[in-house]
Amino acid sequence: MFGQDIGIDLGTATVIAYVKGKGIVLREPSVVAVNNITGEVLAIGSEARRMLGRTPGNIVATRPLKDGVISDYTVTEKMLKHFINKVCGRFIFAPRIMICVPSQVTEVEKKAVIDAASQAGARRVYLIEEPIAAAIGAGIDISKPCGNMIVDIGGGTTDIAVISLGGSVVSTSLKVAGDKFDEYIIKYIKRKHNVIIGERTAEELKVNIGCVYPKIQDLEMDIRGRELTTGLPKTISIRSSEMMEALSEPAMMIVEAVHSVLERTPPELASDISDKGIYMTGGGCLIDGLDKLLHQQTGINVMVAEDAVSCVAIGTGKALDNLDTLDGKRK
Repeated sequence: MFGQDIGIDLGTATVIAYVKGKGIVLREPSVVAVNNITGEVLAIGSEARRMLGRTPGNIVATRPLKDGVISDYTVTEKMLKHFINKVCGRFIFAPRIMICVPSQVTEVEKKAVIDAASQAGARRVYLIEEPIAAAIGAGIDISKPCGNMIVDIGGGTTDIAVISLGGSVVSTSLKVAGDKFDEYIIKYIKRKHNVIIGERTAEELKVNIGCVYPKIQDLEMDIRGRELTTGLPKTISIRSSEMMEALSEPAMMIVEAVHSVLERTPPELASDISDKGIYMTGGGCLIDGLDKLLHQQTGINVMVAEDAVSCVAIGTGKALDNLDTLDGKRK
């Protein structure tokens, strides 16, 4: 029996796997816990995420991908192997795998992804650009000669692209996305409240009360952190309006990047985009009010894709249908 065809969204924050005919079969945090004395991998995925910020000295819970690219090759390979085995079970033939990469990725970074997947047990590895996968996953017909603009905000990178005839005409990738939002929240709370919080608390704040556009109701949330002066645990109350203050800078960086892509877009395609609007995908686009902010700044309608978090994985999976035509053409 042949190995399955698998589409993988190898994200900085989450790995999502799509199997042809089955849909999404795996969604796990891209976190690995390693014993840094022996080099042994102790936990991968959800189990390792629970250890983030809570490990003893000899165990490190890390994310092997940073800003959308591989920062620790060995650990990424082990993580991929674990997830591929989890998805495939025991197959006689290795699977063909399609992995998405940020649009501005270098040849060296591409090679690292291909090598890691091959070492992890793939029979053949194909790469697809994230914005193209996101567009396919959002249900846009990218084969037509008209412009579609995709803003894919993941954990590590935001990919912005204008797509026509199945390829990206203008694109950019910036290292401002979900993780950067968390960093800004941590800095803001340290500066304003003199309290240090961890990544997980920052993410909870972002998901529950985070916003980048004024909310009708100013929500509130209690969090615990460590006070800088006393070094003791302290509970503080944070409001949505403070979150907006903390997140306005990274949100405007994304808006400016969209602006610069629009400025470089050929006029015919730009008019298509102003008719159809901008599509937003990726978990990072779910932050409250980002679509409204982008609409306000560009004057173009902004739509958030239906299953924004899984769009890239679904698109990568759908692109697997063309693997047989690709097989003869490229590695």
